[in-house]
Amino acid sequence: MKVLAAMSGGVDSAVAAARAVEAGHEVVGVHLALSRMPGTLRTGSRGCCTVEDSMDAQRAANKIGIPFYVWDFSERFKQEVVDDFISEYQAGRTPNPCMRCNERIKFAALLEKALALGFDALCTGHYASIETDSKGNLELHRSLAMAKDQSYVLGVLNKQQLQHSLFPLGKAANKEDIRAEAKARELSVAQKPDSYDICFIPEGDTRDWLSDKIERTEGAIVDLEGNHLATHDGAIGFTVGQRKGLNIGKPSADGKPRYVLSIRPKDNVVVVGPDEALLISELSGSKYSWCGEAPSNTTDWFDAEVQVRAHGLSHPCRVKVAENQMVIALSEPIRGVSPGQTAVVYLGSRVLGQATIDKTVSAVMEQV
Repeated sequence: MKVLAAMSGGVDSAVAAARAVEAGHEVVGVHLALSRMPGTLRTGSRGCCTVEDSMDAQRAANKIGIPFYVWDFSERFKQEVVDDFISEYQAGRTPNPCMRCNERIKFAALLEKALALGFDALCTGHYASIETDSKGNLELHRSLAMAKDQSYVLGVLNKQQLQHSLFPLGKAANKEDIRAEAKARELSVAQKPDSYDICFIPEGDTRDWLSDKIERTEGAIVDLEGNHLATHDGAIGFTVGQRKGLNIGKPSADGKPRYVLSIRPKDNVVVVGPDEALLISELSGSKYSWCGEAPSNTTDWFDAEVQVRAHGLSHPCRVKVAENQMVIALSEPIRGVSPGQTAVVYLGSRVLGQATIDKTVSAVMEQV
């Protein structure tokens, strides 16, 4: 196959590209320039698309012996990921920009361009695998190295995208083995630190970064009964489940800590309450998709598991589609889930689909 290898400048994508070459594919490497500030340099291990990362990807491609290009996707990245991130926070939601990047940049814009140029598949260094069921249908599965499993952020892939995706690190890969392999291949990125946090917020301070993008106005902090407790300097500085930094100044009647339960952007109000009010029994979202073949009858409840954070636990649940929404009823309540997060549904190790959460239902009271 003719394969386009997305090379971030990290060790995983470099080894993935090398394995694709060894598998007999005709491989071309590409690094995506996503920053609108091309002079940006990496600080510590934050980020994944700096000038330094581009140079690391170039050196890896040279060592592997494949052609290498840098493609400028910065404008689309700004529109599809950064602007979306800002607008979601303005709406009082908690977005996952890595999901949007995989969905709209790597496996939409990049794969679309790759196919238009005659490539058969897009290769990345994600820790996950694609398997074929007894009927010949493709399925996305977890990596067995659960500490590095990245199937969650790939839950946005659809059936057509799975057909043109290649994950050479496979289901059984683990980071130590990948680093050892990179060292044996004499790749300079063998011991390069992993990237983390949000790549377009290099200092890691989301609140400070948003302050330059969203006007902060004072508003009320209220309890579940609507009683005014304090004044905040901008709702963007709060997230569901937050305890510190509320500055209420007086204890609750029972003396227990209070947490952010919801953010109401229309009236600029932050609602706080007891820890138990964070327990969620049901999630739903209208922006959902199936990763491969959908269940035969999605209007009936079926048993599954759901994961709501990239490296979080999976939770037993029941799932169905009703009124154009994916509805997920949890077997046991889970804590602190916010609209805007992504719920990825699993059947065993298989990724079945995902939904962006629009609504949560409290396990102990009506939604706040």
